[in-house]
Amino acid sequence: MQVADGSKGRKADPKVLFAKDIVETDFISLNGGVNALEAAKLMKAKRHGFVIIAAADGKPIGIVTEWDYVTKVIAEGKNPANLTLREIMSSNLIGVDANWGIGQVARFMTEKGIRRVLVLRDGEVIGVITVRTLLSTMKAYVDTISSQIARTEGPLR
Repeated sequence: MQVADGSKGRKADPKVLFAKDIVETDFISLNGGVNALEAAKLMKAKRHGFVIIAAADGKPIGIVTEWDYVTKVIAEGKNPANLTLREIMSSNLIGVDANWGIGQVARFMTEKGIRRVLVLRDGEVIGVITVRTLLSTMKAYVDTISSQIARTEGPLR
């Protein structure tokens, strides 16, 4: 797994939201031998667009996203009932440290062109940040800051 090092020259700022503050801890993690059709049914039931593939020791080794299903199963005319997650997973996992600021996470995800990133604390996966979570958190953060500024400036004349 590729873990980005964004800690160089960064100081803690109490006004910054961190990856650990917005991480989603409810995600699906399955063994690579699981049938792709059964995994898709679980993804549908839980309304998740991805599954983390874990080795026997629980360490993440890959990810299967809805895009993997489109490009590696549907577009290739394959039957998901005859495939395992290991056969369709992407193994290039990317993670960020739990102490990264959300601005840093957003910039990193944009630069890498990814929609989700694993969040790690002391080398262990604690969850995932998705673009959806990042956007909703940033919107709420901007709304809060805007209302605080509006209160300090008073009514417009």
